[in-house]
Amino acid sequence: MYKNIRLSYIYIALNVIALTACHTAKKNKADADNEQLNMHSAYDDSTLTNKILPVLMPYNRVIDPAGKVIAFGDPGDENHSMDVKLIPGSSLIVVEDRFGIAFIDTIKKKVTARWTYKSDRKYSGVMSTYSGLKVLQSNQKTFIFWSGAVSNGQNSHSYVFQAVWNGEKLSIVNTFEFKAERPSPLALPNEVAINNENGTNYLYVVLNGNNQLVKINLDDNKTVWTKQTGVAPYGITIVKDKIFVSNWAGTQPKDTLNRETAGVPYGSTYIDPKTGATTSGTVSVMGLDGWVIKEIPVGLHPNAIINSPDGEFVYVANGNSDLVSVIATGSLQAIDAIPVKLMPGKKSFIGDTPNALAINTTGTTLYVANGLDNAVAVVKLGVKAATKGFGKSEVQGFIPTEAYPGGLAIDGNTLFVTNLEGEGARVSSRELSNEEKEDAAGNADTYNSHHQKATVSIIQIPDGKGLQEYTNRVKKLNLTFREDIARLLPRKNIAPRPMPERIGEPSVFNHVLYIIKENRTYDQVLGDMPEGNGMKSLCIYGDSITPNQHNLARNFLLLDNYYASGKCSAEGHQWTDAAMVTDYVEKSVRAWFRSYPHVQDDALVYDANGFIWNNAADHGKTVRIYGEACIPHFDNKLSWTDIYNDYKAGKPFSFTNTSTISRVRPMLSQNFPASDEHRITEQLRASAFINELKDYESKPGDQLPQLMVMALSSDHTVGTRPGLPTPNAMVADNDLALGRIVEAVSKSRFWKNTVIFVTEDDSQAGWDHVSAYRTTGFIISPYNVLKRNVSTNYNQTSFVRSIEQILGIPPMNIMDATALPMFNCFTDKPSAQTYTALNNRVPINDINPKLAALKGPALHYAKLSLRPEYDHIDGGNDDVMNRILWFAAKGKKPYPAKLAGKDNDD
Repeated sequence: MYKNIRLSYIYIALNVIALTACHTAKKNKADADNEQLNMHSAYDDSTLTNKILPVLMPYNRVIDPAGKVIAFGDPGDENHSMDVKLIPGSSLIVVEDRFGIAFIDTIKKKVTARWTYKSDRKYSGVMSTYSGLKVLQSNQKTFIFWSGAVSNGQNSHSYVFQAVWNGEKLSIVNTFEFKAERPSPLALPNEVAINNENGTNYLYVVLNGNNQLVKINLDDNKTVWTKQTGVAPYGITIVKDKIFVSNWAGTQPKDTLNRETAGVPYGSTYIDPKTGATTSGTVSVMGLDGWVIKEIPVGLHPNAIINSPDGEFVYVANGNSDLVSVIATGSLQAIDAIPVKLMPGKKSFIGDTPNALAINTTGTTLYVANGLDNAVAVVKLGVKAATKGFGKSEVQGFIPTEAYPGGLAIDGNTLFVTNLEGEGARVSSRELSNEEKEDAAGNADTYNSHHQKATVSIIQIPDGKGLQEYTNRVKKLNLTFREDIARLLPRKNIAPRPMPERIGEPSVFNHVLYIIKENRTYDQVLGDMPEGNGMKSLCIYGDSITPNQHNLARNFLLLDNYYASGKCSAEGHQWTDAAMVTDYVEKSVRAWFRSYPHVQDDALVYDANGFIWNNAADHGKTVRIYGEACIPHFDNKLSWTDIYNDYKAGKPFSFTNTSTISRVRPMLSQNFPASDEHRITEQLRASAFINELKDYESKPGDQLPQLMVMALSSDHTVGTRPGLPTPNAMVADNDLALGRIVEAVSKSRFWKNTVIFVTEDDSQAGWDHVSAYRTTGFIISPYNVLKRNVSTNYNQTSFVRSIEQILGIPPMNIMDATALPMFNCFTDKPSAQTYTALNNRVPINDINPKLAALKGPALHYAKLSLRPEYDHIDGGNDDVMNRILWFAAKGKKPYPAKLAGKDNDD
């Protein structure tokens, strides 16, 4: 059965491109009357099953790259390629990936050698930082320099590696280690530069964690000087005896009385009080002696920085401003700002995210990697930006790449692109186990979000006609026709509908409750439902543990083709809250050196327009936040059992929620404990919300907030940690809380005009037979299409866009602007159906036993669950946690080897 399903989905997916590519918003009057048809793309009728290019991503994008794509990496890892450089005098390029260094023959178009950190036990756990690969040919040798770090409690190290490449093998010949300086726990080197000064080569290293630049003499490896930069320095280029350093988070804050600051672990920066995002981006200019000459304001999130071949100009990609700043090296002034948006204009949406640069040898054409466009912008440089430039700088077109281009190199007419997200998490269980056929039971491929290949694109730069064809392809792959529709003005005299067809048209709903849960796949929870496309063998939290989720899916609607847009919670909470990720998030994926921002406590994480709550508030909507974007503080001596027993006895729980975002603080419920804590039962949270709901019912009129954002996270579990509930109990606790909340809303006087959206933040903690990104999603309202499967391809940006559409507020960025509102989930005729919560079938106070009572595998997994990295939501190794959860659910039944990849338990 699964084989037939898979083949049909592949057929659909392969036809998506042809149908999507020819789609344009319909213009004639008859078609214009059907707004939902205008929004439709063949993408909406497919799954993410296809693994053969072109492929679909879980955020409204189709990947159909130009040129030749080379994939590499251990399928047991989540691989990401980040930076690329040419090896002069050869046909090779060298690629920095998260787990090491790869060499690719550009003629044979294959990887010829690869060095990984795990090949040397001394560097176990090290990962490459954000970028910063350099090649130096000296004394008839080819040296490769790059940065790496490991942050693991007391075992934190920061390195710049110096290696020799002999044409066949890479050998480490030297490492430069850098010590952290408070408040940073990690020096975190990133980009490096090598400059020859009077016959001596000097290595310059940007220390992103320490906010420093270091100069090292390569003759004796001694440090010449160490100087302060701006906040979170990223890139470096040296020209005309001046050093230019891009500061990701801008200038060091000095005026903390009149301007708001917040943390960018490590340290702080100026922020926008509305969004919490950084408001400063700068370039530090130093002399070769280290003295600061000037700090030049540029756009937001300045990252990649390069100079023109003649040294007259410096170019800076600004990831949170969608433009490239141009600095004249003579006057040290920012003299131009080049927009690189795919869809420019006064009403354009943010999010293109430039984050890598390359320039041709004549200095007339700049190539800009736009991460969320999955494309490289080709920019003709004008008189302000190039010595040989003419006219005004402008984008001539776009070249399609794979997902999130993040590194560029150019050689004549050939462009080399590292793709941070490649083709996404598409490594199957059979690839992990080297199987070619389905197993004896006929089980199909299965997927987990932490298994993906790194990819590099080799692209011949097109001529004018070819570039125009590529540009048209990029626009169609990005579903830009929906951006046009999102800008349409509301029509007059339109009757209220559950899901308005245009933004600003009335909805029958006045209130949205948006609930965000933690880390489950569809098959893990609903795989046992015969009504949907599930695989029962992967279901470990089925109907006996999650009766309410099953009951909601059966009696309201079942979404069995719904996807998380990211691969982990640090990405997931950006997709759920903001409908996009920034360059900082993408550059950090899998390594998370500075922060793991699932609770929104790092200003570098946020995009310039912020989150769904400030979008709603900015447009006059009332907002209440229950446990999202905040951290709880309470008596640390209290155990889960203490808190639960006090709750059962009716005793109050004393705590405080705090947020680093000032706009969030007045929106926070101080009755509902924040989610980033395993020791708080979900029943306490559910009761807190229900009590507030009753309070709103007692008030005159309708004072219930129009947008309510809630975090319910205990379905994450803490494995088999002694003293805390078992995984089954924590998932059951979460399920019961959800059921109680839905019941309370459905039996309140607000039910007739309220809709509830429920999503997991990601799908990382398990396996699914359709896609690594597939997860559970629920929509609950009086206007649901009842007892029906809805298999439209929806994702987390669809949730955000649907909430915006209902509230009548505009999209925040290019991702929710191109998302499909969830029209197919609603009917115009309300039902009288309400909901009654089902009692838990697993005791929610079933506590994991003490270590002394355990032996064998049970003892092993309990000890692993005690690791400090699992103290909070989403800490620790996901593969280890998945094994723990499998053991807790299945006992002695072996963890399926073909799903496991490598055993990283120790």
